[in-house]
Amino acid sequence: MSTDNRLVERAGWAPVRHFAERSVLGLIAVIAVGLGFASLLLLVWFHWTPLQDLDHAVAEGLNRQVAGSSAAVEALQQISSFGGRVFLISLVAIVLAALLIRRRQRLALYLVVTGIGGLILDPSLKTLVGRVRPVVDSPVAHAPGNSFPSGHALGSMVVYGMLALVLLPAVRDRWKPWFLGLLGLIVALVGVSRIALGVHYLSDVLAGWLLGIAWISTTAYAFRVWRRETGHPSDPVLAGGLEPEAGQDLRPAPAEEAVLPHPWAKGAEILVGWVLTFCLLYLVGYTFTRWNPGWDDGVPRWLQTFRTQDLDKLSWLWSKAGDTHAILTVSLIFCPLALALWRQWRPVLFLALAMFGELTLFLTSAAAVGRPRPAVEQLDGQMPTSSFPSGHIAATICLWSAIAIIATARVRTPWRWVFPVLAVVMPLGVALSRMYRGMHHPTDVLGACLLSAAWLVTLWFVVRPNAHAVTASEAAAENRQLVVA
Repeated sequence: MSTDNRLVERAGWAPVRHFAERSVLGLIAVIAVGLGFASLLLLVWFHWTPLQDLDHAVAEGLNRQVAGSSAAVEALQQISSFGGRVFLISLVAIVLAALLIRRRQRLALYLVVTGIGGLILDPSLKTLVGRVRPVVDSPVAHAPGNSFPSGHALGSMVVYGMLALVLLPAVRDRWKPWFLGLLGLIVALVGVSRIALGVHYLSDVLAGWLLGIAWISTTAYAFRVWRRETGHPSDPVLAGGLEPEAGQDLRPAPAEEAVLPHPWAKGAEILVGWVLTFCLLYLVGYTFTRWNPGWDDGVPRWLQTFRTQDLDKLSWLWSKAGDTHAILTVSLIFCPLALALWRQWRPVLFLALAMFGELTLFLTSAAAVGRPRPAVEQLDGQMPTSSFPSGHIAATICLWSAIAIIATARVRTPWRWVFPVLAVVMPLGVALSRMYRGMHHPTDVLGACLLSAAWLVTLWFVVRPNAHAVTASEAAAENRQLVVA
């Protein structure tokens, strides 16, 4: 065989030889994980008695521990939700959008391929094996479909594992063990929660973990081969992640200096502003509760005359736009995207303080004032808080006003005026729907406006959210200069 042919043959085996030379232990570990999953699959398939006995003993034992405690069941269900499909897909979608904004297309493609593979593996194997879910003495939860492997265990291992590999370059060296440990703890708790809730056997969860490790190891190796073929160095994955050179670009705000100078003084200013806002709300709420003008009940009573089935549904949708889940969802989407675009923590801090302050001010002032709801039919039933001020309206005003303040200073295109429009339309729709549904007086709406205005003005002067505001292109250029330096 000629020298040229030998060189071509060696080049064809380059990826395998590279892996064997650099990652012998890794290769052995991946093979061991794959064999472990295959062994569990065969044992479940052939109904191996010792494994079945162990599965039933663990399931029944954990079920007895949690069946008598509603608080334990609720906590386990909350932990389990961190491995649910909706939550995991939403999390990956936000990180994917941030990677595309930061122009890390290869890492984004890795997330897409690995995530889609995990979505395909779970239902395929469930259908193939067809294992029935556990039957325990005191069922505390139910889940559809078959049992093997655990979709929550598989999904959490795949998603948190691939996010660890992607985001690891952005984590400082001293924090990397803590970062990996936290993600590993979440995966472990999700798996244990599925067993304790009685919807999976121990072998289901172990199989999900093993299959997840095997899958992300396979895709990570393929990514490393891809990098090697394009001339990039291949550093150890657990040390530098999949793309070590992306560390500077993946950091949330690499060029930002101190978020708040003199933080203790700023904290004191925020606290004083909170107390003054509470005093204002208590004074106004106490006045309207004792005065209770006739037109205050008259407006909800007049709106009640327009009720129809279609308007009831529409008002319910508008009302939901101001509830806790909707407000939290919008906040959790906006904050990481704002970090990815503008590479500054200050606007994110402004929004976070706005929403936290609104929530605490609403709860404390509502408890202190204790105003009853309007004397009309209330479509949402009995509520745990009093009527003044409206929490739905205050949260909507604070959220969309804060987003408008942040975005209009950083977006240069004409469509930036969408944000101020939303800051007006969304609270108006929520306010009208809450009064239509008989949940609030007009003066409760006034209280929400006072709360939002006083609190946002306080944060505006203390946090200065638009100090050193930059557009997305300016932030990217600043980051490139930092990398070159």
